[in-house]
Amino acid sequence: MRTPDLSTTYLGLSLRSPLVASSSPLTSDLASARSLEEAGAGAIILPSLFQEQLEHQELELDRMHHVGTESDPESSGYFPQLETYNTGPDGYLQRVEEMRAELTIPVIASLNGVSNQGWAHHARQIEDAGAHAIELNILYVPTDPKLPAEHVEALYTEQVSAVTGAVSIPVSVKLGSHLTAPAHFAQRLADAGAKGVVLFNRFLEPDIDLETLEVVPHLELSRPAEMRLALRWTAILSAGTELSIGATGGAHSAEDAVKLILAGADAIMLATILLQRGPEALTEMLDEMRRWLTDNDCESVEQIKASMDFAHCPNPAGYERLNYMRALTSYTS
Repeated sequence: MRTPDLSTTYLGLSLRSPLVASSSPLTSDLASARSLEEAGAGAIILPSLFQEQLEHQELELDRMHHVGTESDPESSGYFPQLETYNTGPDGYLQRVEEMRAELTIPVIASLNGVSNQGWAHHARQIEDAGAHAIELNILYVPTDPKLPAEHVEALYTEQVSAVTGAVSIPVSVKLGSHLTAPAHFAQRLADAGAKGVVLFNRFLEPDIDLETLEVVPHLELSRPAEMRLALRWTAILSAGTELSIGATGGAHSAEDAVKLILAGADAIMLATILLQRGPEALTEMLDEMRRWLTDNDCESVEQIKASMDFAHCPNPAGYERLNYMRALTSYTS
């Protein structure tokens, strides 16, 4: 039997493997991005350009135009930690150009924000810089109890429409897991022009410092058990939409990747395992995936993709309440 073919498609892009280096410090540097490419990554996703960075740049430009006047002296310190996160909007475009020129695999840019103000303009700039696709990260925390869910969904779809209407490259949306009806919402995103979704965004939850009594950030890397959340909804959305699906959060092994592909994922986004073990972890996962395919008489990734999604698995109820009930009743300490 010949060596299994790991090539696939994601967002209409041809990938040599389904393993994608997700947004992390490793994808912000050209040298490490080259190492990921050499290790077999199918694509890379750059760290996000944040809406707050764009607003900060606008404030700085306004401040420079009012030097010597009574402009707000605190504007120069607005989100200062973001200045060096990814070098700001101009530096971000330079990074896209550099990655596109030096790498042979697709380069996916990332925008992170909550309103569509200015996004269309910056999305066009990113496209002009050479990005193959754009991943939208939308984080809106609805704290107003009078705000209905329909308003929140409308905010998301308006932003997606603004970006997809401004560019010709494919746009995916990285969703949070706290949605009332993910399948219906995914269809709304498709109607707004999205070509894919990424399941799920690991929004970093806040903590409280008991000494300073301040709300502080708390970063924890993903754990393998988290993969099953993406597995369930990948299987459901694969059967119910035409969207391309990227699975992220918790994939730490070849077995995890194979399961997500069986459920219908087009691409598996990796970050934690690469931060912990380096690019060689990616090569090992690809080798193990080839062995699994060979052992199971499968010739390619495409052959197994979605063969265990909600529409094709022998027991689709396992993705619904049945799985929950069985897990509870079968547990023993």
